Amino acid sequence: MSFLPLSIPSPPEDWRSIDFGRWLASTFGWEFAESWRIATYALLILVGIVLATAWVNSRLKARGAEPGVVLDVIIFAVPLGLVGARAYHVLTHLGDYFYEGSNPWNPLQPGSVWAIWEGGNAIIGSLIGGAIGAYIGCRVTGLRFWTFADALAPAILLAQVIGRLGNYVNHELFGLPTDLPWGLEIPSPNPAIPVGLPEGTLFHPTFLYEMIWNTVGIVFLLTMERQFRLQRRRIAGLSIVVPVGDAQPRLQWGKVWALYLVWYGVGRVIFESIRIDPSEVFFGIRANVWGAFALIVIGVVLYLVQRRRHPGLEPSPYVPGREWVPGGAVDSDETYSDSDDPSDEAATEPELAATSGSQTPTS
Repeated sequence: MSFLPLSIPSPPEDWRSIDFGRWLASTFGWEFAESWRIATYALLILVGIVLATAWVNSRLKARGAEPGVVLDVIIFAVPLGLVGARAYHVLTHLGDYFYEGSNPWNPLQPGSVWAIWEGGNAIIGSLIGGAIGAYIGCRVTGLRFWTFADALAPAILLAQVIGRLGNYVNHELFGLPTDLPWGLEIPSPNPAIPVGLPEGTLFHPTFLYEMIWNTVGIVFLLTMERQFRLQRRRIAGLSIVVPVGDAQPRLQWGKVWALYLVWYGVGRVIFESIRIDPSEVFFGIRANVWGAFALIVIGVVLYLVQRRRHPGLEPSPYVPGREWVPGGAVDSDETYSDSDDPSDEAATEPELAATSGSQTPTS
């Protein structure tokens, strides 16, 4: 007798949205709001953003940044990330929006390029738009862009894990037919199901594959970021050997972000290649696979360049002259600073030790 499920059922159609308006009407008497509904996908994206923001804030605080400064960055990053996500999706699915008789520019019509609430958001596009917004936010706050990117790397994987649940709820972005025990049930009709497949065909749950891949990626990034050593600690009265990471991250200057790009890109190439939803194809390869290839190349180049330019540690999460001083702390010029000029590199630990007795700040 097999203990494995024969398949993964899809959630009911009514899970796609939450009847928020009826609750408002019954609780506050707002009859005009009775038809209001919130898309579950949008709610999951919001939850992912909130959790990722809280985690980035914690990671930046540990690096010495001002508590809450992440909010001053995401106010630019999130809106531009959403714009980029939608724009990239539309550009890679032109046939879904531009065809004879379509009215893609009318926001009041279903299927318009503006109807982000109907689904259709590309993570690769959100990375492009979000990076532009984060760069603007870092310029405003004085944060180093690469410090913010490194803090964001594992957190964005967490947000992507939560967001992929929305694809499951929406019955979308599934893979090729399969007879594996964990095949996904997709009810008919569904525009992504190829014509001619028999009723009851199961499909690869690519959303689940990516969720697992991204979860493992979080562990990978956190492990690579810090040097872990086995140490004996007393926990609940027991002496247990546990892995303990260094207090100071060994990977900085955007290197954690570079590893994220490579990790996510590799996974996306695999999972995108077995998806069957319509997509633009260039030279026999889906557009999103080309995008994933680009992420891998950018990540590898970024890691190699930053390792050569910045072999040491960041002197501060802020650019020189924009440092945050906690309330009550004494501001002093007798601190090490590092210029962002490409010809300058951060001091290595031996160099810092050799200059610790000097009263002259370096730059």
